[in-house]
Amino acid sequence: MPENLAALPSAACDCHVHVIGPAHDYPMHDARAYTPAEASLNDLRAHKARLGLGRAVLVQPSVYGIDNRYMLACLQHMGGTGRGIAVIDAAHRRELLEQWHALGVRGVRVNLESAGARDLEAAWAMLEHTAQQIAPLKWHLQVYAAYSVLRALSPRLLQLPVPLVLDHFAMVPAEWACDAVALEPLEELLSSGRVYIKLSGSYRLSDVLLDSLHAADILAARWLALRPDRLLWGSDWPHTARDPGKHRLEVSAYRNIASDGLHVQALTWFPTPEIRQQVMVINPQQLYGFEGAVPNQ
Repeated sequence: MPENLAALPSAACDCHVHVIGPAHDYPMHDARAYTPAEASLNDLRAHKARLGLGRAVLVQPSVYGIDNRYMLACLQHMGGTGRGIAVIDAAHRRELLEQWHALGVRGVRVNLESAGARDLEAAWAMLEHTAQQIAPLKWHLQVYAAYSVLRALSPRLLQLPVPLVLDHFAMVPAEWACDAVALEPLEELLSSGRVYIKLSGSYRLSDVLLDSLHAADILAARWLALRPDRLLWGSDWPHTARDPGKHRLEVSAYRNIASDGLHVQALTWFPTPEIRQQVMVINPQQLYGFEGAVPNQ
């Protein structure tokens, strides 16, 4: 960490990371949209150390589908510093999910965006069924979906019996960062207290600048003023991408996102120690159920 940067809280949590295991032990499903290189638990530990972070939430990557084995294996070695977000289908039984809960799983991700899903009724049916599946465990539903889908479904989302976490700035288009009318349905959800927005993967918006600021900076400040207790921060490590021209089954390089840049980003979005404590420590501690001091990992 550069000496001129304020340290992040030692119990701070990176709420959006992925782990990718050795291909011979953890094969990816054939229908995947891209192929990432290995990103091991040791690689994750190095990422956390560079930023001075104590905790991380492992989000099941789309390339594994419902095969959660590597994510679960990593949780077993994280000594309470990790939590997991799984991907499931209707065949997953309560008994199995309870076993995963003991390992640290606290939510399920519904990924509509990677599949290009835009059918609203099909999307709602999936969200509703998954929410009913996980409600007895007091888990939450993490949703990765186009903002157009979220906005269209917003009147129904609060009917779900579980809290919601919306990935990657809720996928708000960059050009709408200053559009109060376009953001109103999302901000009503945020104001309800039952919906979290994950400030992660800012490069998934765009590089368009608005009023000399990136759209992500504008949205982070806007939502921080509205509900600081319902924001989460995630690096989106190891920054998956599909190289232009690469076949989806060929290995693509990760985006080159420097740790120093992530650190500066966190300090920019959360400018005081109190705000950093709220967003990076207290919010994930309450949502994911982290307990006690952070052990050395």
